[in-house]
Amino acid sequence: MKKVLLASAVSMALVGAAHANEHSGTYAFDTKGAHQFITFKISHLGYSWLYGRFNDFDGEFVYDAENPENSTVNVTIDTASVDSNHAERDKHLRSEDFLYVDEFPEATFKSKRVVLDEEGEADIIGDLTLRGVTKEVTLDAEMLGHGEDPWGGYRMGFEAETELRLKDFGIPMGLGKASETVEIIISVEGIRQ
Repeated sequence: MKKVLLASAVSMALVGAAHANEHSGTYAFDTKGAHQFITFKISHLGYSWLYGRFNDFDGEFVYDAENPENSTVNVTIDTASVDSNHAERDKHLRSEDFLYVDEFPEATFKSKRVVLDEEGEADIIGDLTLRGVTKEVTLDAEMLGHGEDPWGGYRMGFEAETELRLKDFGIPMGLGKASETVEIIISVEGIRQ
């Protein structure tokens, strides 16, 4: 979660490599081929790392090749799809102590602006709503590539990361100072519509 989510984030690291108008367009996340991941990493008491992911999420980004700063991204995550490879832990993560999925079944990210740096990477600033709390977060995004696929479509992919403080989103469970923040990494491949 090095500047966040949820990103989908994703949106736009778009930046750098695409310069021609032919790359502009609306790209839907490749949910059918599952070429997308939202993973997280958090310290467990300062002794080890706990890794997990959200299995179900969807979204799209609009890429403006002439003015990448005008690009946008929207992501919706099914919070009950949290998967840390341990059923009892996942049950706890879904509870009121953490994600409280019965009350808040979705998390969303909606970009508000994109800021490019000299290396062609992007900061995607947007609103993340998690557990009923909306906060502005920044995704550090990098375009991974774009081009035609073997099935006659056109794809664009990028990775983004952010870091979130659990308390900022009303998560009451405390696991000590080492576990106050969670790193989120989003990897997405979009298919131009």
